Amino acid sequence: MHANQISILEGLTYIVSERNGDVAPAPGEPAGLYFLDTRFLSKWIVTINGERLTPLSVDDLQYFEAKFFLVPGEPTHYVSSSLSVMRHRSIVGGLAEKLSILNSGEEPAEVTIRLEVASDFVDVDMISQPGVPDDSKRVKKGRFDHQIGDRYLRLFYVRENFHRATVIQTSEAAEIDQDGMTFTVRIPSQGSWSTQLQVVTDLRPPDAEDVHGKDALIRRTKEGMREELDRWIAQAPRLECDFDPLTEAYQRSLVDLAALRLPGFDASGWYPAAGLPWLNTIVGRQNIITSIQSLPYLPELAATTLRTLATFQGTKLDDFREEQPGKILHLTRWNEAAAFQETPNARYFGSVDSTPLFVVLLDEYERWTGDAAVVRELEKEARAALRWIDEWGDLVGDGYLWYQPPRAAGEQPNQSWKESELAICYADGRLPGFPRATCEVQGYVYDAKMRGARLARTFWGDPGYADRLEQQAGELRDRFDRDFWMPDRGYYALALEADGSQVDALASNLGHLLWSGIVDQNRAQAVADHLLGPRLFSGWGVRTLAAGEAKHNPVGYHVGAVWPYDNSIIAEGLRRYGFAKEAGTIAMAMFEAARYFQGRLPEAFTGYDRELTMAPVRYPTATSPQGWSAGAVLSLLRTVLGLDAHGGHLVVNAALPPGLGQIALLRVPGPWGTADALGRASTSRPYP
Repeated sequence: MHANQISILEGLTYIVSERNGDVAPAPGEPAGLYFLDTRFLSKWIVTINGERLTPLSVDDLQYFEAKFFLVPGEPTHYVSSSLSVMRHRSIVGGLAEKLSILNSGEEPAEVTIRLEVASDFVDVDMISQPGVPDDSKRVKKGRFDHQIGDRYLRLFYVRENFHRATVIQTSEAAEIDQDGMTFTVRIPSQGSWSTQLQVVTDLRPPDAEDVHGKDALIRRTKEGMREELDRWIAQAPRLECDFDPLTEAYQRSLVDLAALRLPGFDASGWYPAAGLPWLNTIVGRQNIITSIQSLPYLPELAATTLRTLATFQGTKLDDFREEQPGKILHLTRWNEAAAFQETPNARYFGSVDSTPLFVVLLDEYERWTGDAAVVRELEKEARAALRWIDEWGDLVGDGYLWYQPPRAAGEQPNQSWKESELAICYADGRLPGFPRATCEVQGYVYDAKMRGARLARTFWGDPGYADRLEQQAGELRDRFDRDFWMPDRGYYALALEADGSQVDALASNLGHLLWSGIVDQNRAQAVADHLLGPRLFSGWGVRTLAAGEAKHNPVGYHVGAVWPYDNSIIAEGLRRYGFAKEAGTIAMAMFEAARYFQGRLPEAFTGYDRELTMAPVRYPTATSPQGWSAGAVLSLLRTVLGLDAHGGHLVVNAALPPGLGQIALLRVPGPWGTADALGRASTSRPYP
């Protein structure tokens, strides 16, 4: 999303608009009203006497509510319009917008208000995304039509049994045509006029009796939503901090995680969506990582994530969806292409890392909650995930986890977290062949087997299985150090090719190795030096690909941009190996960057050197809000406080970077009930 775009959301419904409230997307732009991965409004433009509106300010009231203050006409240095406009917009079950016009002139005003609307019902993944090839050849195959009634316009799309409709209703009389509504009004001096607009996303056929679509509305209120948000924030630990940008970022993260909640399939809790505008859905690795980041704060997200992913775990061989027994889901879509199997995304398994990360989350969840019942409930699924790693993931037969390019056209070429085409590369810019074994995925496997061993020994009553997993993990660690370490470079290879060739680019994936624990202690200092060295560390964070590599681009999605999620993993990995100062340097850089994004860390920002920029430079199309970016703030706070759950107790070992002052994180939940975590920064040894 661009910096001048505004989004509000609730559940599976969200709208992305310009700062004047209009929806008028250019090709490849994500502006629109979306529900179930489909754009239900592709045009929503208000004009006053033929003039577009210019924003004066926007109030971001809640994640589900915004207010736009506007005047008609082009912006000038001197605004003298006697007419002013307010658009009060909310999403509570559907889109509601109160459009109000005030006449501050000395004479009555004859005003023509035009609302232009259109619905293209395009799949969200038909719109160009960063790092994804434009699939412009996919065209709609169904029938578009419309209905006009008393104070409503219904736009619909039908393809066989696939129905999508947008119903626009107005509280005031209007001239309605298939392209919108026209209101002709006389507003007295110092008077006002308003109408209440309601947009309902409807999945029923065009001949449904209730053409207004009222049955599709979820009966919720803004007041109820505000109370629910207050309860959500109140159940999380309270942060008291001397560094205001961290306080702001912490509160913003809690709100964003509330905004991105989606209901679990058993209606017993919430799991975090990946992010707007492209991925308001399940994305296995992102759901898992966000849940891990949130565990000391909002543990319920993890429980629902585990159960949801277990529900969709692979059970059979399906090459189109890349499903295999035990494999954990990568992505779900509910749109047209998925419904007609034009893409595999109704249930797509095209990731190599979600499966080991599922086991990591299960173990971490028990450590922070003491909820052994879930560990026992999901024993079969966890064992199946561990079995998949060995039986299906080891494509070469050498004990590593590999991936092939996707079988379905249009899917991302890499199946690790850096999915885009150029992300896995040699230092000289060459791209390796397939299959590929990326380094961080082997770390996840090591971690999963060590954690699986603990679960088997402690909860599943199977010490023999635990011994086997620990032995496999130890062998993997030794083999990894032998095959991935590059002594002439002093760091681990980014990936291996099938013939054992080391893909030698220097990348942020090194930090994930520390996070997983697979790095030999004797190598850790060299890895830390690279992560904080000038080629990787920009001053605002660790770049995805080091400066000086042939593919490096500070505005490259996975080849030079800085990702807050990535940095939170790296900081936690550094802290795991005893590099508290280095972890604090990264954490402080992220906290300082957050102030330039109003507390909301985006998906990514550019990797320019800090000495070149007064502030971190926004990545042009970064997702925002995004689950694991919101979670990054929580994870980094955990890292500097040195929080850990051990033996049913909360461990606090704070090492705060200078500038944070004092921190108190109060009422941290866990098997211990609640406990407080306190820390104070020392300024006697300033960080570089």
